[in-house]
Amino acid sequence: MDLHVLTNEFEAGDGSFLITIRPNMIWDIEAFDRLTDAMEQYCRVHGGSQTLERWVAQGFWYVPGFICNWTSHPNFPRAFPTTYYETAYRRLDDLAYWYFCGHSGHAEDL
Repeated sequence: MDLHVLTNEFEAGDGSFLITIRPNMIWDIEAFDRLTDAMEQYCRVHGGSQTLERWVAQGFWYVPGFICNWTSHPNFPRAFPTTYYETAYRRLDDLAYWYFCGHSGHAEDL
């Protein structure tokens, strides 16, 4: 697993999803998928760990709430159906649950 991708995403680095939504006000599906894929890979590799890395915990805690709050604002341009965003927010919440609880809440991920 490449931690550079997760680090870049959580730190709102160049090309990250957070950078596309915050100053650019664009929901980039490819960047969102890169973010959630990196989060899922981390959970798959570290799901059984008894300790949590602070920087990772901060990202898994912060990212779902920020993305939902920022992109739910009436001034954020929404190019996709409401159900797309609802599913995306649920995906982020599910990944945070997986990270903090040590297991996925979905049978297919176990």
